[in-house]
Amino acid sequence: MSETTTRDDVATGERADLLATLAQHRRSLRFTTRDLTDEQAGRRTTASELCLGGLVKHVTSVERVWAAFIQEGPSALGGVTDMTEEDWARRADEFRLLPGETLTGVLTAYEEVALHTDELVRSVPDLGASHPLPDAPWSEPGTRWSVRRVLLHVIGETAQHAGHADVIRESLDGAQSMA
Repeated sequence: MSETTTRDDVATGERADLLATLAQHRRSLRFTTRDLTDEQAGRRTTASELCLGGLVKHVTSVERVWAAFIQEGPSALGGVTDMTEEDWARRADEFRLLPGETLTGVLTAYEEVALHTDELVRSVPDLGASHPLPDAPWSEPGTRWSVRRVLLHVIGETAQHAGHADVIRESLDGAQSMA
């Protein structure tokens, strides 16, 4: 953190816009879980494997990993080509509320990650600083992502899953987020 950036600084300009947009989509996702039991949060209501608790877990993981990428570079993402069956199984568990996990617990973890990400966005010296992406089938070799691009990706991922959550919640009990 630079001498001119403290925990109490308020983000302005582009940083404020990025943080406000991310906060809006986080609120939308969290709102879909209102008044649910753990059992409801873990229930699949569509043909997909998705449930509300699992979506919150996944978005938490996504945000945590991309924040680490901003700080540490490509090693934070690991290599997709190196993933074992166990790695893929762990990733699939990210989309489920597993036995012993609670909605309160996953929401608390999401809040902690959000606070870390927000602090990182306020304190990172340059939104244009970039790292190369690791080799993966979905990215061009040599692709670099700036802090800004990573944040836009996290915003998009959060918004997409907030939309999934709306459908799941409405299928669960008829509750609508945007009624």
